[in-house]
Amino acid sequence: MKTHLSKTETELLEQAETKGPLGKAAIYAKLSGPGWLQGAITLGGGSLAGALYLGILFGPHMLWLQPLAMICGVIMLSAITFVTLSTGERPFGLVIRRVSPFLAWAWIIAAAIANLVFCLPQFSLATAAIQQNIAPGTASVSPYVIGGGILAVAALIVSAYNKGGTGVLWFERILKVMVGLIVLSFVGVTITLIAKGAVDFGAVFTGHIPSLKYFTNPTPAFVDAIAQTGENSSAWTEIVTGDHAGKIIAAFGTAVGINMTFLLPYSILKRNWGKRHRGLAIFDLSLGLIVPFVIATGCLVISSASQFYGKTTDVLDDNGLPRPEMQASYESKLAPLLTKIVAEGRAESMESAKALVTPDDQRIAAMLADRDVAQLASSLEPFTGKFLAQKIFGFGVLGMALSTIIMLMLINGFCATEAIGQPDNKTVHFIGAMLPGIIGFFNPAIWTGASKAALAIPASTIAGALIPIAYYTFFLLMNSKTALGAEMPIGGRRIRWNVLMIFATGLVSYGAIWVTYQGVGTPGLKGIMSVSALVVLAILFILGTLGFMKKNRV
Repeated sequence: MKTHLSKTETELLEQAETKGPLGKAAIYAKLSGPGWLQGAITLGGGSLAGALYLGILFGPHMLWLQPLAMICGVIMLSAITFVTLSTGERPFGLVIRRVSPFLAWAWIIAAAIANLVFCLPQFSLATAAIQQNIAPGTASVSPYVIGGGILAVAALIVSAYNKGGTGVLWFERILKVMVGLIVLSFVGVTITLIAKGAVDFGAVFTGHIPSLKYFTNPTPAFVDAIAQTGENSSAWTEIVTGDHAGKIIAAFGTAVGINMTFLLPYSILKRNWGKRHRGLAIFDLSLGLIVPFVIATGCLVISSASQFYGKTTDVLDDNGLPRPEMQASYESKLAPLLTKIVAEGRAESMESAKALVTPDDQRIAAMLADRDVAQLASSLEPFTGKFLAQKIFGFGVLGMALSTIIMLMLINGFCATEAIGQPDNKTVHFIGAMLPGIIGFFNPAIWTGASKAALAIPASTIAGALIPIAYYTFFLLMNSKTALGAEMPIGGRRIRWNVLMIFATGLVSYGAIWVTYQGVGTPGLKGIMSVSALVVLAILFILGTLGFMKKNRV
């Protein structure tokens, strides 16, 4: 593919080569774009929910998790960037020809599934932010009316991108502003909490040091609470640690989802970037993706931990009874204990098992309860004031949801055009883009849970389990001599690339297999799906490897 650059962009690139580090960075910042699209999609409902529930369950102890996930993601996105800019080809066709058609189709299907699944919580979250935070007076308005307005705005912006040229540039500028507002919203909340003395800096510092022990063990606040439950302590330990798996993989999986791996190469090609842009592309990812994500999610974990970790007053009233708005979530966390009591023969029914529940048991159920953006905003009011807590926080959440909806629609358009082999068909792109938007529009009928933010957890878990497909595909592609030719890294450079990619692919594969394995042995559909998912992943890895070996014989 030939790279057609505007005179201004060509001149700026030439100037960048003559500048020092700061001057070069300033020019690259001006030319950046696709990286901000990645930032816009990753800063969505999944990241919000992941950070929110990390804070609730783990306090500050898991602050390291999402940055580590982002490091893995950026390693692979950098590899995808290198391949795309070195070959100038669309990756889907390249993977079919040079690696494996099985992996290529698994990649595009998994990306499309992730788009559809992720769009549901975004609409739910955007509606909740409007009705609960920004405009409480709209609480009686049908969510379909609000969802229709959100869909119309998203469709209009995607349509502008479809026109190309200045439409692409304006699209990227809008997303830059939205990402900036998201980050500023959450930074403002955290700074206020710090000023009020509500943040433990020592715990925040140690929380950035990786530790795997909390993957399978309760954190200190839960250990202390569980110790008070006596006969039910072993049951609560199992319940609490069992709740960890989904939350961890959801937080990890939303850093860089499989649909993001599909977006990046096509957004780069849309800008007509080529080999000379490889340095700019890496800088673009750092500025538009890493920095906003780490800051925003870190602030959310800190805020959530300071307000909810180990606390129950927002769930239980002074009489130890669940508050009306939290009753459904509280009862869902108490239900596993009641089930175990019945299974152990200590009670004949769930209803009679409630008589054996102590205030200490109620406390743990309250500590585990799923909070929503409304609860987080309300809990911050004593520190930030009502306006900052509700309005600014609400706009930050709305920005996260809306920007992600737009990006999911855009990616699905790319999936549709690639699937039918018509990459330049704007009509097909728009139809494909509308599919996740329409699915998201019907979220009130699909998700009826008490917490709208909680919908992002199962969605993120499903999408997170699909990531290894993309990671392994591009690991093979980076080692394909037939695909990269003379551009394939050699010597020490190739070793560095492979060490980094093996680390990233191995880590996300372990996480996906771990969370999927949690369902193995479970009766019913969940157990069947878990076993099937593991078998399918194994088959894809084997077929992909065999296809790669066949197509890359020396």
